[in-house]
Amino acid sequence: MSITFNYFIGFSFIYILMAWAIYLPYRVKDLHFLTVATMAVTAYFSGVAAVNWGWPFYLVLISGILLGALISYIISFVIGDVPTFTVVIVGITFIFITKTVIENTDYLGGTMGFFAIPAVDNILLIMTGITLVISYFLYMIDNSQLGRAASVIFADKKMAYSLGIKPKRIGRLFQTISGGIAGSAGVLYAYFTGSLFPDFFSFHLVGTLMTIVFIGGYSTMWGIIFSALILGGVPILLPSAVSSWKNLIYGVLLVSVILIKPDGLITKKFLWKIKNKIKGM
Repeated sequence: MSITFNYFIGFSFIYILMAWAIYLPYRVKDLHFLTVATMAVTAYFSGVAAVNWGWPFYLVLISGILLGALISYIISFVIGDVPTFTVVIVGITFIFITKTVIENTDYLGGTMGFFAIPAVDNILLIMTGITLVISYFLYMIDNSQLGRAASVIFADKKMAYSLGIKPKRIGRLFQTISGGIAGSAGVLYAYFTGSLFPDFFSFHLVGTLMTIVFIGGYSTMWGIIFSALILGGVPILLPSAVSSWKNLIYGVLLVSVILIKPDGLITKKFLWKIKNKIKGM
């Protein structure tokens, strides 16, 4: 398998996990960009734990997931039930703070980057396994009473309260789970690339993830897999002359989809149609 194709597969998994980390809180209309800052924190934690402290991979992985969940859990006390705009501002602010701290901390490599993170055998296989486990977990949430309650909150929060649903509690739960998913993505990214640079964890990553979520379809987790492969992975395979234009292409695609098909390319209705056709065969 070529190095380029390895990167295509690896980054596709990372984009899928990070897009799911945004998708889950958005089930209750929370655009939770804190996930990008969480990914940065857990990625650099992984680098320090592996290089400076000599921790084994699986200990780092479990610790990174718990750290990501803890960060989101603590912040969820503040943004568990606030307007979407406030959640967005808090997330963007944390991205700025995290990136600034990393750039000005020599222990983390500063602007020069953090290097020499040890390679892990069968890292792509591990990434596949983690992605499958998380996909099953999200599928169970989407098809549970919790998922149905989230759909009601997304449609009308006042109606949710009238039905006895507690949006704040569900929002905090989803944000905490989202932080754990972002934590796993941060650890996997660090070990997969072997080096870290603060510029990766910036607003261009937010733009990429937004494009993946809203073009794939924010109402279902499956559309994200399709869009992450196309929008996250494929640019790695393209010549640099083409991939350098990807931000412009993403912007045009995102605006076009929002105007023409606001629910995204793959919706629950679309999946139901396919399911019914398969049953009718």
